[in-house]
Amino acid sequence: MKPFLNDDFLLQTATASTLYHEYAKQMPIIDYHNHLLPDQISEDKQFDTITQVWLYGDHYKWRAMRANGIPERYITGDASDWEKFEKWAETVPQTVRNPLYHWTHLELQRYFGITELLNKDSARRIFDQCNKKLQTPEYSVRNLLRRMNVETLCTTDDPADSLEHHRAIRESGFEVQVLPTFRPDKAMAPEDAAAYNAYLDKLGQSAAVDIKTYRDLETALRLRHDYFAALGCRLSDHGLEQIYAADYTDAEISAIFAKVRGGETLGEQEILKFKSAMLVLLAEMDWEKGWTQQFHLGALRNNNSRMLRELGPDTGWDSIGDFSQGRALSSFLNRLDSQDKLAKTIIYNLNPADNELIATMIGNFNDGSVAGKVQFGSGWWFLDQKDGMEKQINALSNMGLLSRFVGMLTDSRSFLSYPRHEYFRRVLCNLFGNDVENGELPADMDLLGGIVQNICYGNAKEYFGFASVAQPIETAVV
Repeated sequence: MKPFLNDDFLLQTATASTLYHEYAKQMPIIDYHNHLLPDQISEDKQFDTITQVWLYGDHYKWRAMRANGIPERYITGDASDWEKFEKWAETVPQTVRNPLYHWTHLELQRYFGITELLNKDSARRIFDQCNKKLQTPEYSVRNLLRRMNVETLCTTDDPADSLEHHRAIRESGFEVQVLPTFRPDKAMAPEDAAAYNAYLDKLGQSAAVDIKTYRDLETALRLRHDYFAALGCRLSDHGLEQIYAADYTDAEISAIFAKVRGGETLGEQEILKFKSAMLVLLAEMDWEKGWTQQFHLGALRNNNSRMLRELGPDTGWDSIGDFSQGRALSSFLNRLDSQDKLAKTIIYNLNPADNELIATMIGNFNDGSVAGKVQFGSGWWFLDQKDGMEKQINALSNMGLLSRFVGMLTDSRSFLSYPRHEYFRRVLCNLFGNDVENGELPADMDLLGGIVQNICYGNAKEYFGFASVAQPIETAVV
């Protein structure tokens, strides 16, 4: 029997252990998609308690606590940091076989050196021990990133964002590259005319453009796209239920935009056409700059209307959706490819039933111009756990080239989430190790170790071009 979370955690064979400890473990981290707050990096924030850095904004933990019968006051409510931590500690033993049990104890070990199991009896000791360390300079946000060997991280930012904190980070000389990501979801969401018009006013102010027509919107987005690029942005991101690929004409889109700008409610087909046109416009902008576009597909969001009214969106009431993905995705990618305007693309699915669909779809548009030009993204959200990772890796291995995969990301709002990269690396090495032990792969450590290192680090470094993005801060247009 192996001890819990020992050095060979998740590594079932000697080969897997060798691949992890001698090849994967030391690789720097490129976290090309997360939801960390750049202002906290800019100010090098010190958290007062582990509750603040660990529980604030963590939907995974919130959902587990609710399932365990914890009242909302101790989750997102007005309970003290200690009370919230205590309730989480009471919940942890009930999370066995949920990835939260692994992640919780990995994070306590890797950041704080705590090997004691978290439960209601150990809660006060662990709370005090963590808080004491968090008060020291070694546990500032920047030092937490250094501790995990993070080389580059990409935040998630709206086109209207000022990026003032990214600018300040660059000017400070911080050695970890912190880059923005262009996330224009609000710019293509006209369902609520009042909310959309308020957003357009904000976007127009940021771009110094009076947005009256669809062409004005395009001008504003291009200006903000340029601004993001000047501050090192290399990726865009879209969070969608599914790809939109309806036919439309320029005249139709101009008329639809005028209608919603006038405060009118759009019909279902008008919304579909508008979103389709916006996706193409934004994709062409990414292609022009050599960026990578990311599509996170399949989340069914805000299912609980009562809690949406009370807490707002992004508070843990989302699930996997069963949207049809194949035909529209094919049509969208084909339209861009036919015009030679298909940017490097990463497609993430939330429904595991779509694994093979996505794994085969990417092969339709890999044209030999870039290794792994169209990528099957890593297990995302509900799938970024052992089973989900293995299924994604196996589908990609069977139907594409795992060797060209750009690897893992955190998709997290917490600075304590970087052991998820270790978790992924251990899962990856274990799969390779099992294949070697079963005689399905040669025991060639140079070959397999090199592939593992590329998946963990090298492929992302080359694919995104992070080595060459830095430019003088003066080139960024305000």
